[in-house]
Amino acid sequence: MARLILEDVCKSFHGEPVVKGLNLTIEAGEFVALLGPSGCGKSTILRMLAGFEPVTDGTISHGEHCLSSAKQHVATEDRNFGMVFQSYALWPHMSVKDNVGYPLKIQKIHSDERNKRIQEALEIVQLEDYADRLPAQLSGGQRQRVALARSLVTEPDVVLFDEPLANLDRHLRAKMEDTFRAFHKRTGATIVYVTHDQSEAMSLADRIAVLNKGELVQWGTPQALYATPKNTWLANFIGRGSVLRVSEIAPQQYVNSTDLHGLIERYSSEGAFSSVLVRPQDIHFVSVDGLSIPVTVDNCIFRGERYDIGLTLKDGQQVLTYSDVPMTTNSLHYIRLEQAWSLESES
Repeated sequence: MARLILEDVCKSFHGEPVVKGLNLTIEAGEFVALLGPSGCGKSTILRMLAGFEPVTDGTISHGEHCLSSAKQHVATEDRNFGMVFQSYALWPHMSVKDNVGYPLKIQKIHSDERNKRIQEALEIVQLEDYADRLPAQLSGGQRQRVALARSLVTEPDVVLFDEPLANLDRHLRAKMEDTFRAFHKRTGATIVYVTHDQSEAMSLADRIAVLNKGELVQWGTPQALYATPKNTWLANFIGRGSVLRVSEIAPQQYVNSTDLHGLIERYSSEGAFSSVLVRPQDIHFVSVDGLSIPVTVDNCIFRGERYDIGLTLKDGQQVLTYSDVPMTTNSLHYIRLEQAWSLESES
């Protein structure tokens, strides 16, 4: 296997840029998610990787081989990439084994080899007992596993997923996440996974490319994106938290409790300011003391295992924290902010 390299990749439709100067290096065997809101360009990137769309500029390479550039385009069928679509795309009149084996039939693979590969692919997705059933006789999760098996049967170098769980309910999505995790561990395949669901990307991927308006916002591990987002947009997009305006401070650094409380106290809406991210788990209710901040409860929402508590500071800024017990709206409390992460300013 070889790494996938996207270098200064651009894509425009009718002169309108959709992907702008994208640079990514995806290591062999890595599970990578392309994450972002609708219209950010992530599905277009996947289609360029698959060969369904040529690049407008830049290059896409797999190891030493150029797949796409402004002057060259390798056809989809010559890339040895598998793809799993959101819609399953199964033939309704074909059995599970015939759907899985269809790409091999097109390639004119001998029946003995074809049957062997079909059996192996069905074992990976744990559907060997369903080989003779029709798609209509399967659940949504089982149909998605058939589509996964079909993508594997050609022994692809890379498997591309285009929002494969979007049509499933929450319970099935959780089960399919387990299936994808086990599949990746068992096969070691390189996976590029498109989703708009940040919790899905965070739970599955080794690294995530977060996109917005056709541009790469940040590229890193789920842990790094959660703990050290680049700017306010990403801080609000990844995980839950509160972005506060404080007195000016250098960006991209942790701020301890003492310094943070001082920055909040010195903040003025008329002066220069910075933005910091505070996660809910870093806000604690305390007794009044020199470091405590008075807050008023805006709302209290029961989430099953906890309560989400919305709070307002004396300057009107709002923060979110958690509590094991309910709190009364408009009641006065005191909190301490344990730490924050300073964000880059946005023009």
